[in-house]
Amino acid sequence: MDWTQLPLGPLQTNCYILSNDEKECIIFDPGAEGESLVAWLKQNGLKPLAVLLTHAHFDHIGAVEQVRQEFHIPVYLHKEEEEWMENPALNGSARFELGEVKARAADHLLTNEAALTIGSFSFRLFHTPGHSPGSISYFFEEGNVVFAGDTLFMGSIGRTDLRGGNHEQLLKSIHNHLLSLPEEVIVLPGHGPATTIGDEMDSNPFLNGF
Repeated sequence: MDWTQLPLGPLQTNCYILSNDEKECIIFDPGAEGESLVAWLKQNGLKPLAVLLTHAHFDHIGAVEQVRQEFHIPVYLHKEEEEWMENPALNGSARFELGEVKARAADHLLTNEAALTIGSFSFRLFHTPGHSPGSISYFFEEGNVVFAGDTLFMGSIGRTDLRGGNHEQLLKSIHNHLLSLPEEVIVLPGHGPATTIGDEMDSNPFLNGF
């Protein structure tokens, strides 16, 4: 298994491609630059199986339609944000001067913390609200990585001033779910460089007291 980080769009939102030896892959948060992303996937001979969204803010869903239509694959999202894909006021794009973003509703709505298996890829799901009400972190144990979206960053945490954000809830999500993972687990955030659970426990100023 291998993962690749592809920062996309004006906010440089991290799209991640998780692939196996058979060239099958999962796409996390295709946020923008759909044509370039599709071209990259084809150039690398990859066969996408699904799109997994950590949440439905506009900068994480901007290329969903191009990827979904090109490869005919399903999109997964937490039920708490069921209406966000189609609504610029909910997904935040109406607030910023970057153009409204819309996509068709997700094909599969996730409602609980459980296991999710797609092809040969198996994930543990953590509902980690706070940055947004439907934020999900996907723990891929085989690869020792967690796709954390905008919940936890290197040296920082997600903003909580957008619709449905809650600072206290975000800290609880990080503490109860992410910090319970082994310290060597790699955290793949929605923006910026990768980090580890151990490094954030040791040095993240927003997590003092945990």
